[in-house]
Amino acid sequence: MRIAILGTRGIPNKYGGLEQFAECFSVGLRQRGYDVTVYCPHGHDYDEDEYNGVKIQRIYCPEATLGASGHFIYDFLSLKHALKQNFDILYEAGYGTSAPAYYLLNKKSPVVITNMDGIEWKRSKWNFLTRRLMQQMEKIVVKKSRYIISDNLGIQKYYGEEFNKSSFYIPYGADIVNDFDCNALKKYNLNPHQYYVFVARLEPENNIETFLDGYIKSGSIEPYVVVGNNKTKYGRFLIDKYKLFPGIKFLGGVYDMANNNALRHFSKIYFHGHSVGGTNPSLLEAMAVKAFIIAHDNPFNRAVLCSNNLFFKTSDDVANFIKNYSGMKEIVESTIKDNLCQIKNHFNWEFVISEYEKLFSHLLSNKTEQ
Repeated sequence: MRIAILGTRGIPNKYGGLEQFAECFSVGLRQRGYDVTVYCPHGHDYDEDEYNGVKIQRIYCPEATLGASGHFIYDFLSLKHALKQNFDILYEAGYGTSAPAYYLLNKKSPVVITNMDGIEWKRSKWNFLTRRLMQQMEKIVVKKSRYIISDNLGIQKYYGEEFNKSSFYIPYGADIVNDFDCNALKKYNLNPHQYYVFVARLEPENNIETFLDGYIKSGSIEPYVVVGNNKTKYGRFLIDKYKLFPGIKFLGGVYDMANNNALRHFSKIYFHGHSVGGTNPSLLEAMAVKAFIIAHDNPFNRAVLCSNNLFFKTSDDVANFIKNYSGMKEIVESTIKDNLCQIKNHFNWEFVISEYEKLFSHLLSNKTEQ
């Protein structure tokens, strides 16, 4: 079986959740004997032709000159190329800029599966016109993609109710980690269990200002560490807004998993603010490293975390959690334990890849019979 994964900014991951998924997913499939290719923008700084046995196919992407809109061209060229390569499965990760390319599809095309990821048009970073455009992209993909994947039960419900479209529910995965390098904290001047942390892309819908405003209200003198690429317009805005608060530390992007695991595991509280996506890989990773998580209160996060997890809505909630941490020993221990069980039972890579194996075989069998 020959499988192509399209729609991401390439592997190894240097960007975000979908790229982390593409990396783990593709390598996992390759380890089971499948012929796997991941499409990558030509400017990706990994210059080998393979990554852990996964083939890398570079495609021109004019992001450097056109900005994010350059990915419409990149995604179009990727799908156009893939349709000529005799793949059995074309797996599109996300839909935001790939939708126009779906007009290339016809009855003779390979099996095309689209992971809808989050609800792109609800991202607060978009202006009104862009949100309307994203809504149209969503409609095109739901109509043109024969099969869609929901990575979260909340997402599956949304597509069922909004479009009367059935989807396959398969979440993302994470690997449980048991060994952590405390020395990794030294380079960031941090001490174990004496700081708070957030790890994700710096986007408005991830509620970073809610966390940081709550941290300031709490009066805590322990550092709040923000991990994510801050060389963006919003990243620069955050740095400027909180420049008078020395306890807030912007580390930039940290892509070494051992360091990321240590930062999460040894934190006092890991705040998870994603609000418009499905099952977020960074949330699963935090669960898998036994971090104490307080998450934004929305159906997507509740569908992943254990039932007794703590959730916030406002900066006052964040401040109260920080202030009252010393009295939460029992809930800290129980949620860490129960979230780890969620990883063991539902959100591990062995389970996820096995589910995809069964789905791919089923869909190919149906196509042969048609």
